[in-house]
Amino acid sequence: MNTLQTDQMLPKTKQHFKILDGLRGIAAISVVIFHFMEFAVPDYKDNFIAHSYLAVDFFFCLSGFVIAYAYDSKVESMGVVRFIQSRLIRLHPLVIIGALLGLITFIFDPFSNLYQGYGLGKTLLMFLSAALLIPYPLVHERYFNLFHLNPPTWSLFWEYVANIFYVFVLYKVKNQLLWVLMIIAALLLGYEAFHVGNLAVGWGGDNFFGGGARIFYSFLAGMIVYRSNWIIKSGIGFLLMGILLFVVFLIPFNDKMNWITDAVTVIFYFPFLIALGAGATLTVGYDKICKFFGDISYPLYMVHYPFLWIFLSYVETKKPPMNEMVVVMIISLFLLIGLAYLIMIFLDQPIRKYFTNRLKKLSHK
Repeated sequence: MNTLQTDQMLPKTKQHFKILDGLRGIAAISVVIFHFMEFAVPDYKDNFIAHSYLAVDFFFCLSGFVIAYAYDSKVESMGVVRFIQSRLIRLHPLVIIGALLGLITFIFDPFSNLYQGYGLGKTLLMFLSAALLIPYPLVHERYFNLFHLNPPTWSLFWEYVANIFYVFVLYKVKNQLLWVLMIIAALLLGYEAFHVGNLAVGWGGDNFFGGGARIFYSFLAGMIVYRSNWIIKSGIGFLLMGILLFVVFLIPFNDKMNWITDAVTVIFYFPFLIALGAGATLTVGYDKICKFFGDISYPLYMVHYPFLWIFLSYVETKKPPMNEMVVVMIISLFLLIGLAYLIMIFLDQPIRKYFTNRLKKLSHK
């Protein structure tokens, strides 16, 4: 698959679609802002970035594209066990790090006594739930999340499910059948959007199966974009691509229209955006930005929410004015990006490197 190449572009690589990496970073930052705004302005109609929950569908679609690109040609030779090991090494260190941060912030939240109410035993069960990706919706006082200590883990649960289906079934499936499955998934997704009124589902004990509908469609759509070679070559750069993604998150929240907006965005727009981003032009000036955004996207997504619980406790306890919350949110956003970067450099990357090297040594024995 051809990627980036002209005199004004960086040398093409087969390993990365760097603009897509950058878009993933924009989506992750949008999710963090959205979560802050959920607590500052609970009514989505007053939330300027209310549709950022759709960033997860973008992640799922991008994941299908990347997994097919990276593994379609080699999963047969590497085998199921090696594939699962490689995915665990890539994803699970931050799952555990996020669970640990969730445990610490839950116990030591200065504005909340939830820990005292649930006690050590249930708290440890919540930690094991988050660390091992075993859904355990428990805390009704705070939205009944599948994984209370680190709520975004819900999407990693479904990501793992998709990866397991991929290595056992999907990589073998011919494109014609993949299309049939994707059409069925689109119908299920449309029904879910209509039934609920939007696609902000999958994260809680009372909307669990909505997450399955979301990844069922988007992961397959990403695979089909890759397998069909839907790479739209253009001179569009990272800046415009970022705007094309970000503008979706700014769509006003409308109770009557959300199910249509969400379904159309996920079913049609995100696969198109990935096809467009894969063939877009990366100029040298944006190379480092895309790399940084891509690098911190997953760490930021996985470590931010434990601190959001503290923000919610602060809002509930202190009832601060909006101007004060805005200052706190802006400062916290940059601090969380910095924390995600430090965790990536000093924890995630060294842990992954260690296990990758160990896996290589074992495979050579």
